[in-house]
Amino acid sequence: EVVLMVFSSTLFLFVYLPLVLGIYYTTPLKYRNAVLLIASLIFYGWGEPVYITIMILSTLIDYVCGMLVDKYRDNKRLARRFVYCSVAMNLSLLGFFKYSDFFIKILSVIPVFAGLKPLGVELPIGISFYTFQSMSYTIDVYRNDAPVQKRFVPFAAYVTVFPQLIAGPIVKYREIAEQLADRKSSVSQCAEGVKRFIAGLAKKVLIANNIGRLWDYAKELPAGEMSVAMAWLGITAFAFQIYFDFSGYSDMAIGLGKLLGFEFPENFNYPYTSRSVTEFWRRWHISLSTWFREYLYIPLGGNRHGKFKTYRNLFIVWALTGFWHGAGWNFLLWGVYFAVILMAEKAF
Repeated sequence: EVVLMVFSSTLFLFVYLPLVLGIYYTTPLKYRNAVLLIASLIFYGWGEPVYITIMILSTLIDYVCGMLVDKYRDNKRLARRFVYCSVAMNLSLLGFFKYSDFFIKILSVIPVFAGLKPLGVELPIGISFYTFQSMSYTIDVYRNDAPVQKRFVPFAAYVTVFPQLIAGPIVKYREIAEQLADRKSSVSQCAEGVKRFIAGLAKKVLIANNIGRLWDYAKELPAGEMSVAMAWLGITAFAFQIYFDFSGYSDMAIGLGKLLGFEFPENFNYPYTSRSVTEFWRRWHISLSTWFREYLYIPLGGNRHGKFKTYRNLFIVWALTGFWHGAGWNFLLWGVYFAVILMAEKAF
C-alpha cells in the first residue's frame, strides 16, 4: 500500500518540512537547487520509491530533447522531431501507467482479445502533473518562449519540486526560469508563504475534511431512504468539499513555494462566484485550463477559423481534459458535458 506524505500530515508538518527548510536556508545559494532536488525525491519516494525512476526518466527525456531542440534550432524540421519525441515519450509514459487498463478492458470485450487481463499497474504519484510540466518545457524552448536549461540539476529541481508535485498548480518552465537561476527568500516573502500555507491547511483540515463526512454519509444512503433535502445537502457538501480540498492544496503549494523563494501561479480565483461556465473554467484549476489552451486549443486553431472548427477544437480539448482527470468513461463524458455547455454559451 502506498503511503503518501501529504501536507496536512504530522510527519510533513513537524519532521520533513522543518528539516528541509533548516538545511535549505543554511545552504549557499548556488547549491539550493541540489538540496531542493534531493528533498523532492525523498518526498516523492516516501510513497513509492520504485517510481522515482519514472520521474527521472521523464526529466532526462525532456532535458535532452530541450538541448537538442536548441542545438538544431536552425533546422526547423529536425528541431520539431525532437519536440515530437518529447511529447510522444511523455504521453507514452502517462498512457501506460494511467490508461493501459482502461483500454485493455475495452479490447477484452472483443472475442479476439478476450484473454487480455488488466495489468493492475499502480499509478505513479503526480505523473499527470509532472509529464505535462516537463514536456511543456521542450515546446517552449522550440517556440523561443523559454531559455534552454543546460544544467541538469536546476531542470530536475523544476520538474520534481515537491510543493506542487501532487496537486498542482502546473508550473511552466518560463514562469520560474529566472527564479531557478537566482532567487533569494526575504522575510516578507516567507511571512506571506506561512500565511498562505496556514490558510490552505485550514481549508483542507477544518473545512474540506469535515464537510466531506457529510458527503460520505449522503452517498452511502440507499436511494429509498434519501430525502430530496438530503440529496441536495449531499451535493452541496461535495461541491464545497472538492473546492476547499483542491484549492487548499494549491494554497499550501503556493505558500511552500514562497518559503523556498518561488512565486507559483494562482490556481483558483473564487470559481463559485462565476456567472457562466466559461468564466468558471477561467477561475477553477487555472493552470490546467491555461495549459490546454496554450498547448492544444490554440495550436488546433483556437477560434480563428470559423464556428465549426472552434466548436470542434472545444470538443477535442474538453474531451481530453476530462480524460486527463481519470481513466474512465465517466471522466470522458464529464469532459464532453462541459464541451457541450461551453459550445452552447459561445453560440447563444
